[in-house]
Amino acid sequence: MNLHDIPVTTLDGRPTTLGEHAGRVLLIVNVASRCGLTPQYAGLEQLQEQYGDRGLTVVGFPCNQFGGQEPGTNEEIAQFCSATYGVSFPMMDKVDVNGADQHPVFAELTQVPDADGEAGDVAWNFEKWVVDGRGEPVARFRPQTEPTDPQVVDVIEAALAGSSSR
Repeated sequence: MNLHDIPVTTLDGRPTTLGEHAGRVLLIVNVASRCGLTPQYAGLEQLQEQYGDRGLTVVGFPCNQFGGQEPGTNEEIAQFCSATYGVSFPMMDKVDVNGADQHPVFAELTQVPDADGEAGDVAWNFEKWVVDGRGEPVARFRPQTEPTDPQVVDVIEAALAGSSSR
């Protein structure tokens, strides 16, 4: 299944699909407000600001499966992201990224191997996937990899160059 076809719900409750962003490179991230990695929101917002005009959209999926680090309501999550990090990128409804209630987006993304060739369950908050403009995942980065790490930026830039050459 193409990621663009999977139904998602925005943080404010609007049903949509990732196809709303077709033709754009996506950086999909499972996020949490009370995690040691939460400061990565700043890097995610930096990427959105730096590359948004060139065709990148960061998409956050809040998740409470790791240490209960995203306990808030959607409204509380939206307020935190806006007030603390000035998040301007789209945020989706809180989802499960692993297990029996795994959201279909993550059922697809967890099949993608990381740089070490490891696929499977999401390890923790702030795992990242770069998805090309056709809805195909092209890379996976584990939680400790900062959004602005040169490896991530190189993949984003290559995906943007590939989408602009079509």
